[in-house]
Amino acid sequence: MGHIKETANKPLTPDRVLHLHRLVAEGTLDDPNDAGRLETSEHSRVSVWDQDVQVHMPPPAEELPQRLQELSDFANSQDSTTGYLPPPVRAIIIHFMFGYDHYFADGNGRTARSLFYWSMLHEGYWLSEYVTISRNLRQSPSKYATSYLYTEDNESDLTYFIHYQLEVFLRALNDLDAHLAAKSQELRSVRVALRSEGLSLNHRQIDTLEWLARDSSHNTSVSSYAHRYHVGDQTARNDLNELTALGHVNRIKTDVPTLWSANPNLPHTLEI
Repeated sequence: MGHIKETANKPLTPDRVLHLHRLVAEGTLDDPNDAGRLETSEHSRVSVWDQDVQVHMPPPAEELPQRLQELSDFANSQDSTTGYLPPPVRAIIIHFMFGYDHYFADGNGRTARSLFYWSMLHEGYWLSEYVTISRNLRQSPSKYATSYLYTEDNESDLTYFIHYQLEVFLRALNDLDAHLAAKSQELRSVRVALRSEGLSLNHRQIDTLEWLARDSSHNTSVSSYAHRYHVGDQTARNDLNELTALGHVNRIKTDVPTLWSANPNLPHTLEI
């Protein structure tokens, strides 16, 4: 996701797709050389079967470079040239075509989902960064496959796939809403507990715990703590060691400097 965010404002190119595949597939392929390499005529193209009926055969490998260029052009196209297309629908079509064309020996699904996120962020849908569609897709793998087959069976009508993927995205948005509501309630509870009279923490420790609890990616070090509160390193170390002893924060095992983050069970350590 970090790489997708960094490249979201740049146009999609075949080379960027190859690099993305290399990132998501490295270390997971039978042949390491397949990472970031389009399938060739030497590869056995994977077809899709329904019992004894072949329901999908991807295009010949010789066409893949041109098809990937056309997919990149579509991803970059503007409404003035293609007519209005809702950005989520464009992102879903990119996802579909990647699975349909089957560019790589393996890792096509991961790359397709990554390009879905790239397209959404490219169009300014920043919230999609926090929406997880993979979990919902894994919950109903047969429905995901069926949405491809329905499209194949109905003269490449993408309506089925678009409807299904929109439902997946809406469920993921609802999951995010539920997570944010629970997190907000947890933070309110933490804030109340930190300000209770029975808690013997100084203002620096209370402020730090609130900040660390706000985002799981937040962490602090002795030097950053000392700089933030204008105290000496020893005072900062004593504060953090006390919070560690109480179970409110955890030391992160890294190279120097030592980092501290909030205990994921902070509400319980505060006896909320």
